[in-house]
Amino acid sequence: MASLIRFSNVTKSYGKGEATAYALRGVDIEINSGEFVAIMGPSGSGKSTAMNIIGCLDTPTQGEYLFQEIDVGTLSRDQRALLRRHYIGFIFQGFNLLGKTSAVENVELPLLYRGFPAHVRREKALEALKSVGLEHVAHHTPGELSGGQQQRVAIARAIVTDPLLLLADEPTGNLDSAKSIEVMELLQSFNRDKGITIIMVTHEDDMASYAERTIHFRDGLIDQVDHR
Repeated sequence: MASLIRFSNVTKSYGKGEATAYALRGVDIEINSGEFVAIMGPSGSGKSTAMNIIGCLDTPTQGEYLFQEIDVGTLSRDQRALLRRHYIGFIFQGFNLLGKTSAVENVELPLLYRGFPAHVRREKALEALKSVGLEHVAHHTPGELSGGQQQRVAIARAIVTDPLLLLADEPTGNLDSAKSIEVMELLQSFNRDKGITIIMVTHEDDMASYAERTIHFRDGLIDQVDHR
């Protein structure tokens, strides 16, 4: 498998001199295309900083981050935004859906930013909703949906652009056990059937067990790597 993500001695620090604080302290990571990787660690361990760098929301202070062999650190802010828009999908714990907008319109949003015409946006959004089993609630607003349904709408929004990489930040954090399993099985199916690379932050061991590999962070370093 080809490498999709590679960190080489990535450091992220804030402040200067004696006030310098390190979020990452020289981290090496390689994630191949098609992998499903979980990231775990206590608060302040560096896992969120690593995810922000992977998602092109932040850049390393030192070291190198390669996305498909492109050095992300050399890209401008606008170029990083284009990389995010065209290659990365995001799923959040809090769903981040627009409350007064229908499910299908929420799913259309990434396509709107990419300039797709209205009829193509609608067709692709309905197809994405069908892939998560929610075509029947396409015209319902988030307030008319359960928490599990809202998260599945958020997943449809994240995969509607056919991203290479899906970043999931605590995707089951607001769900009960049954809905959490539904969401994890859905993510696993997209990884298996569509070949989408998934990197997921979680605090829950049973959710991490769906991944092929779990990377544990502690104090800005990789503490342990578990393989399933």
